[in-house]
Amino acid sequence: MGECSPDAFAMADRTETPMNVVAVIQHTSGEYLGLMEDHLEGRRIRFQYFRPFAGGRKLPGPDLPADALMLLGGGPWGSAGTRDLPTLPEEIALTRARLDEGTPVIGFGLGAQILALAAGGGTESTDLVFEIDTVTRTSDDALNGFMPDTFTQVVYMRDRPVLPAGAKVLAVDGAGRPAVFRIGGNAYGFLGNPGIKLGMVEDLIMEFEEVPANASQGLEHLRTLQPEIEDALVPIMTGLVQCTSLMSSPRAAEKTIRELDTNVI
Repeated sequence: MGECSPDAFAMADRTETPMNVVAVIQHTSGEYLGLMEDHLEGRRIRFQYFRPFAGGRKLPGPDLPADALMLLGGGPWGSAGTRDLPTLPEEIALTRARLDEGTPVIGFGLGAQILALAAGGGTESTDLVFEIDTVTRTSDDALNGFMPDTFTQVVYMRDRPVLPAGAKVLAVDGAGRPAVFRIGGNAYGFLGNPGIKLGMVEDLIMEFEEVPANASQGLEHLRTLQPEIEDALVPIMTGLVQCTSLMSSPRAAEKTIRELDTNVI
């Protein structure tokens, strides 16, 4: 896994041009930004991982000057009562505050469930699944027109989001269910991680005792799909960066190191 500097926020203004910084909440050791890391780094967008599962329950504080919040998947952790994420209430509150202040929020898998809950929607209980599907965009202007007409979605997740009123579905899976959605002007939920790597799913399988029944077959299928997943991510990230304004008006550079040290909970 790639690793942004542990003081990404404090270092945001240490270059000739101040850089944007994204706060990324990671819920398992296995799932991280994956292929998205290179796309962010290539645009000089820094990212800082927060790992509440690793001890200390540290999450971004309400005053942390993040230019966006990203919420990653959780493997077998869910949000509908069967096996809820331990930090679920805190993350819903944090996400709701970010939405209220207009900060872009992007959720993947479990992160998309948290986004839906924070925006007034809900979640429904489902078993842990490992699904690989072709999804189809529903709007020509999805992600400023950069979302591919069809692309592969890999879902390794328990439970599903129930979208709040006003959410716009941008893509649906083969069963007609929401695969990508938008809330407001700059918050996005993806049922699968578009930057997924084969090794991430392998790590999730090894990290937890609970594993989907079709894990072996799914891994073999995913192995053959990596090139097209990488190709589809190029326009997806272009659209996401544009729609969330992640290359303009950095906020972290306005804070001092002393202030940043207090902005975790």
